Amino acid sequence: MKKAFSNREIAAMMREMAAFYEMEGVPFKPQAYEQAADGIASADVSAESLFKTDGVKGLRRIPGVGEGIAGHIKTLFTKGTFPEYARFKKKYPFDALALTSIEGIGPKTALAMYKALKVRTLKDLERAARAGKIADVPHYGAKAQEHILKGLGIGEEDGKRTRGPALIKKEVGERKILGFILPLARGMEERLRAVAGVQHAVVCGSVRRRQETIGDLDFIVTTSQPKKVMDAFASFPEVARVLERGGTMTTVRLANGMHADVRVVPDGSFGAAVQYFTGDKDHGIKTRKMAIKKGLKLNEYGLWRGKRKIASRTEEDVYRALGLPYIEPELRTDTGEIEAAKAGTLPKVIGYDAMRGDLQVQTDWSDGAGSIADMAAAASELGYEYMAVTDHTKALAMTGGLNAKRLAQQARAIEAFNRRSRSVTVLKGIEADILKDGSLSLSGATLARLDFVGASVHSHFRLSREQQTARIIEAMKDPNVDAIFHPTGRKINKREPAEVDMEALLKAAKATGTAMEIDAYPDRSDLKDKHVRMAVALGVKLVIDTDAHEPAHMRYMDNGIAIARRGWAERKDVLNARPLKELLQWLRKPKKERR
Repeated sequence: MKKAFSNREIAAMMREMAAFYEMEGVPFKPQAYEQAADGIASADVSAESLFKTDGVKGLRRIPGVGEGIAGHIKTLFTKGTFPEYARFKKKYPFDALALTSIEGIGPKTALAMYKALKVRTLKDLERAARAGKIADVPHYGAKAQEHILKGLGIGEEDGKRTRGPALIKKEVGERKILGFILPLARGMEERLRAVAGVQHAVVCGSVRRRQETIGDLDFIVTTSQPKKVMDAFASFPEVARVLERGGTMTTVRLANGMHADVRVVPDGSFGAAVQYFTGDKDHGIKTRKMAIKKGLKLNEYGLWRGKRKIASRTEEDVYRALGLPYIEPELRTDTGEIEAAKAGTLPKVIGYDAMRGDLQVQTDWSDGAGSIADMAAAASELGYEYMAVTDHTKALAMTGGLNAKRLAQQARAIEAFNRRSRSVTVLKGIEADILKDGSLSLSGATLARLDFVGASVHSHFRLSREQQTARIIEAMKDPNVDAIFHPTGRKINKREPAEVDMEALLKAAKATGTAMEIDAYPDRSDLKDKHVRMAVALGVKLVIDTDAHEPAHMRYMDNGIAIARRGWAERKDVLNARPLKELLQWLRKPKKERR
């Protein structure tokens, strides 16, 4: 191998490739390279070690890395670059990755700034913005300049920097997106359980609460042989460096830059330790104050009355001794869960095994990497009864979306598949684009022939709050629209959410009989948990989907369920937790009759 490349470096190159292909206007490839970058950045082992062990086949095990991209990475390892990347770097001699890290700058904007103003770096961009030159670039103007100044962190009143790009990047790097980290955390948890002598091993903290982003990993282990646990943990392949090591606690830095701790506690204190290290700071303060009011003391080793330990073995024991029922980890954020527990009104949140199907799945008919059969096989493996194929429409040109004719062809292909299938039923669907005026990218007659219609915003993200809200509500009024997909359009660490009046949207969803989606794809996670809670309170039905573009993405469903649980959603609130027959009954009702 010519040079060692870290996963972070490879992921950065893949993101550059996505930007280059978007500049070129090539369909499919920008999404493919972005998905590969996400998979590589979140992988629990280095791409280099996978390649050394099993060649291209090893690289293909990383989610999002297909045959072509795996070949590029192989060439990168052996030659230090690969031809397509070298060609693009020569053609576009500016820092595409840095420029597109700024809110308001996409790949095509970066290219326009380079062509018009010779902007190559963030410093060049800042100089041009401060001088007012961006306002003179054709098709951009003063509003675009204002957004770019904001993205650069330059205050409007005095022109002083308030939060620059370096700080933005630093903050992005400090926390990782839950859905990309869960496989890593679960893998380490399972290997800790497999160490000889271990009775329990659980990842706690923000991972166990299933928070949107994760700062570090905290493992609680009970064992009669702590040294074996410390030795095993320090030797895990994810570990880049051991930072601190003791008899019952070890701290390491992982290859992805995160810190991870393992802490050994006595088996009899397991429940108390897990309770102590799972809830957020405010939940912990409230439970400890409750203990004090009862003349008790709560810490990681147990609930104590003087020197006598009265509860510690299980979390249920600890909460019961405090006078509370068990509180699910996702709810332990001091957002009313303790008060609800006292009142006996805690929700029975939806379980991770509740889903009967996935209602947003893209295939190779548009920008997906799998065929209808490939995606259905993945759904079958997950135990699903059904899935909906919801490819993009022609309005989203870069995805190679479907027009009415191709959609009809796809419908016939789905019907033929269903005649052969003995497991999963594939529903005919679409992800229709909501145009600027709220109309849809396909006619009502075309949409009426489908089983399931999702509608989403993919353009004009910077409309005013009033315009954006009105646009989506107008789409809800369409009798064919069953659900609004990823309502705010955000991408965590990549794109800010559109400004919408979420309360108005949810009230309109209830009034029109339109479901709202929780998009489980990790960097979308849209609806957010607080919006889910609003939806539940209003009686709005939800769907939880993966937005899968390849079979491996369908495993992100747990991320969406976690959002629903954080939002206090129960099984009855989620449409695709219903059997197919019940789902179809709901979908076939006139929208005003849906409940």
